[in-house]
Amino acid sequence: YCLEGFLFPDTYDFYENSTPRAALEKMLDGFEYRVREDLRDQIPVLNEHLSEMMRKNGDSEEFIAENQFDIRDVVNVASLIERESAAPGESPAVSGVIYNRLFSWGGTPAYLNIDAAIIYATGDPDNIDTSIDHPYNTYKHTGLTPGPITNPGLDSIKAALSPADTKYFYYVLNPSTGKHVFSRTLEEHEKYVKQFAQASEGQ
Repeated sequence: YCLEGFLFPDTYDFYENSTPRAALEKMLDGFEYRVREDLRDQIPVLNEHLSEMMRKNGDSEEFIAENQFDIRDVVNVASLIERESAAPGESPAVSGVIYNRLFSWGGTPAYLNIDAAIIYATGDPDNIDTSIDHPYNTYKHTGLTPGPITNPGLDSIKAALSPADTKYFYYVLNPSTGKHVFSRTLEEHEKYVKQFAQASEGQ
């Protein structure tokens, strides 16, 4: 699974007798070509932003030093954004929620509670069992997933590098619009969940 996340999704041309290794190398080259130095140079800026979040959260300088992001961490987040975003344009907001959950919970354990990671673990989009004992179960294990859950596109990578600066911690899909509604509090989030569930039942 070590290549997951770095096989850039794009259109490629292959010879009929291309080997699997050649195909993988071309997709890895696609990642290197798309995720250029100007994007990688944004990682220190992201770390400054995250460090400030952690300080406001009351975390120690030791904790902050241990949680500086590298390119693999960025790709991890981007893969979650790729799977969780429902509409063009909402990726930065989803990214902001992920970082808020990681670093702004106010001292409580940082559970991401992301369903897409459980789907990755089970391999079944209809099986979102939050009780399973699996390292990709973000309801049971804190912090980022052990690795990316998909190969993110450029928009998701950019969103992971430049999250929206919001106070949102929750989002739920509005079936009528195909977009997520974002919330600051659990109470507000649960209100939308109930509202959309009732609307679906009434159809």
